[in-house]
Amino acid sequence: VPPQYGLYSSFMGCFVYCVLGTAKDVTLGPTAIMSLLVSSYAFHEPVYAILLAFLSGCIQLAMGLLHLGFLLDFISYPVIKGFTSAASITISFNQIKNILGLQGIPRQFFLQVYETLRRIRETRAGDAVLGLVCLAALAGLRAMKSRLPRAARAEPLAVRISYLIVWTSTTARNALVVLFAGLVAYSFQVMGSQPLTLTGSIPRGLPAFRLPRFSMAAPNGTVPFRSMVEDMGVGLAVVPLMGLLETVAIAKAFASQNGYRIDPNQELLAMGFANVLGSFVSSYPITGSFGRTAVNAQSGVCTPAGGLVTGALVLLSLAYLTSLFYYIPKAALAAVIISAVVPMFDAGVFRTLWRVKRLDLVPLCVTFLLCFWEVQYGIVAGVLVSGILLLYSIARPPIKVSEGDVLLVQPGSSLHFPAIECLRDTVCSRALAASPPRSIILDCCHISSIDYTAVVGLAELLQELRKHGLSLVFCSLQDPVLQVLLSADLEGFQHFPSREEA
Repeated sequence: VPPQYGLYSSFMGCFVYCVLGTAKDVTLGPTAIMSLLVSSYAFHEPVYAILLAFLSGCIQLAMGLLHLGFLLDFISYPVIKGFTSAASITISFNQIKNILGLQGIPRQFFLQVYETLRRIRETRAGDAVLGLVCLAALAGLRAMKSRLPRAARAEPLAVRISYLIVWTSTTARNALVVLFAGLVAYSFQVMGSQPLTLTGSIPRGLPAFRLPRFSMAAPNGTVPFRSMVEDMGVGLAVVPLMGLLETVAIAKAFASQNGYRIDPNQELLAMGFANVLGSFVSSYPITGSFGRTAVNAQSGVCTPAGGLVTGALVLLSLAYLTSLFYYIPKAALAAVIISAVVPMFDAGVFRTLWRVKRLDLVPLCVTFLLCFWEVQYGIVAGVLVSGILLLYSIARPPIKVSEGDVLLVQPGSSLHFPAIECLRDTVCSRALAASPPRSIILDCCHISSIDYTAVVGLAELLQELRKHGLSLVFCSLQDPVLQVLLSADLEGFQHFPSREEA
């Protein structure tokens, strides 16, 4: 979409989160990940992007009012890491065309790679040199900031002032690099030659406060609201969920560092209101920004009211400074974006999961690889694979069998309907294979809940063992499980009383 829509998306979330947010550091606004997602469903049409913000906000509001924040717990860490790592690569490569000064490169990742390599000889020298210089400067300033020792209060005033200057320069490195690149472009413009590709004109003034459009004019007629919703498809689920996920993940990270807690349902309400009201000022969907949140935390922001300053500065820029944005080279902006998203790629997580639990590499790799095709497919596939692995662990709980005069069978977790067949097969095979066949004691110390299908399965197990002259006795039953089994009135049910009953 035209660049002014990024500015339109940058102030309303700051104001809303100041009132409804629960994390002092978080700043809402347009982010690289959300922009990547929106680009998949907005079809380069601002009307679609703004309507998507409105509908996403409504969905987030509904989730918050229904207290559905717990749904985020079903999105596993490997899925998040797979998505963010793939997004860092796709976003970075998407900016290579601006570094090289290439035009007309397709959006789809694999076509993008092919076309970029095929047209590499069309690179504009000015854009390439400026882009590489900006990347090097950003990398140097980032490294300088990470190694900057903190100045103690006992240090001389000159040392503390020097520290403040260096810290400000490294923290505001993105703004400094863009300012430097803009001055270079302006200098070329004054001299009458322009080897750089510029951002171009950005309309001056604040956006009108109005409802988003629920239809769109097209060359062959009008696209109605229903067709627009159908075009967005799964994006209506992916965009609000990923927006919330990014905000909550950032809020939790900074909340844990600063010793306070956040409320996911309250965050849902804040996100919902921010997107709904943002759509009234031509904003596309927004979420928490890791980079701006980090700057807030490092700057000593104490309350969400810091967002008031951010939002006010954006409004001032829209009202008075947009003419200066004309001279910002696209190569410099591309360098800033690449520098921001490259750290999102976490190669270490692959090694960590290989050491900790190799099975978790499956949803990570599925999400990572499919996100290069389509982001939504990667996220959905990763969640499904994680769900299958979770269900498999429920359906095949660890079962410990100890042999003696009787068999002691101890399931390692609660007993639900997918697991009952596994338990029956284990008990019957071990009891009947013993010589002579032995009765069974079922140790239920780890079973805190049980469902009706499991009760029916246990009744059938009791009957099958009784046919072979064997008995099944329950022990260490927790009270909720005991009440369910007694209510079911199982034939042949026996149990050792607990200490409380004794």
